[in-house]
Amino acid sequence: MSQKNKLIIPIWMQLSIATTLIIVTTIFSLSYFILKQQKVMLYEQTVKLGTVSVNYFVNNARISLLDDNILQLNTLLKEATAIEGIHYAVIINNENTIKAHTDYKLIGKQLAKFRQMADFTTKGEITYFSYRSSLGEQLLNLTRTIKFQKKTLGKVHVGVSIDFIEHLIYERSRSILGITAVIVVLGILVAMLLGLRFSKPVSELVEATHKIAQGNYNARVNLIRNDELGSLATAFNKMSVELWKKSLMQESFGKYVGPDVLDLIMAEPETVWLKGKKGQATVLFTDIRGFTAYSEDNEPEVVVSNLNQYFEIATNAIIRHGGYIDKFIGDAVLGVFGVPIFHQDHQKRAVCCALEMQQNLKAAGTDNALLTSIGIGLNSGEVVSGNIGSQDKMEYTVIGDTVNVASRLNGLAGSGEIIISKKIREELGHEIKVKALAPQKIKGKSEPIEVFKLSGEINA
Repeated sequence: MSQKNKLIIPIWMQLSIATTLIIVTTIFSLSYFILKQQKVMLYEQTVKLGTVSVNYFVNNARISLLDDNILQLNTLLKEATAIEGIHYAVIINNENTIKAHTDYKLIGKQLAKFRQMADFTTKGEITYFSYRSSLGEQLLNLTRTIKFQKKTLGKVHVGVSIDFIEHLIYERSRSILGITAVIVVLGILVAMLLGLRFSKPVSELVEATHKIAQGNYNARVNLIRNDELGSLATAFNKMSVELWKKSLMQESFGKYVGPDVLDLIMAEPETVWLKGKKGQATVLFTDIRGFTAYSEDNEPEVVVSNLNQYFEIATNAIIRHGGYIDKFIGDAVLGVFGVPIFHQDHQKRAVCCALEMQQNLKAAGTDNALLTSIGIGLNSGEVVSGNIGSQDKMEYTVIGDTVNVASRLNGLAGSGEIIISKKIREELGHEIKVKALAPQKIKGKSEPIEVFKLSGEINA
């Protein structure tokens, strides 16, 4: 073919073709690696989020599964499906029987075998694999064994949807094709921006997740988006707040803490409120009359169940009236009003709590005779409050003569009785109905003290 007959391609076309090839190759190459990396990170993030949920359910289900408390187990799982990506949560016993399920219709049935399992992995105590459900959904199942004092009680299964990963990759691929076709000249720049747009938020989520795993529950993701990543960031931030609350509650007071105390901790977590200080408070002591004989005459399961019902009633009454549970001592409950949050009417709150507690105990006593054998003692005065213990074990508590006297007054109270001190009697005056008892000689006091038996309701 002569030079004249050769096909002449204009330079602008050659440059256009070269530029187009470079742009397409670059965009496709970058897209391939970016989307592949994003898919891996999203999968790892899903595993980590599922791991947090599994560990939470395992840590909170031990006692309920040991007691075979179906209601508490299902209450624990009730909000599971509200978490972004959580498809189901299941608690089974050692016989593979479902004790709790986000689908209550499956409770009591045997857990069906998983089909078409893939990517079977074990990390520490967590085992996970992907599989396709009967409806065609791609799910990630995470499993951990529930143990209590080295005894295996059952397992927790959490299913996390991973369809959104493939859906996200598919949507991004379409976007890349559109950008390549429409914006050829600016394709490289768009591809770079697109890569940053999707890799940066995932990196922030991964980094924040690492902080959560290290115990830093203040980690947050500052990401405002109207897509799946935005929803994931919102769910992550909400999860970190809840983990922070639970961590503070466990470290400071344990399981039973009123919302006002939690608000105090969150508002001023670094202040001196945990250090020892003096203050006015009312101390409430309760325990069961004849509990030793009762525990010897009944099966351990019955004793524990009835004792937990008593603790539940006492706890609810104390928290409802603004007090906090200092501790459980055998069959005794120590409640405190006035610290760490001071209430001017702490004596009245404690008396109202005691009256309500006895009323509720009496009402529930028809099915649990143990509840009608509770005596309550109340005393008010100066206490020393703060964190007490060693470097390995500490607890927030109150000490002092006021606490000791409250314990002695509790010892004077018979079944269903409430014994109060002279100070409470003088403080509340005509607001309460009392019967004066003979002065009592108690340990630690050189002279007998005046005591009163509370009767009736508190006057308005």
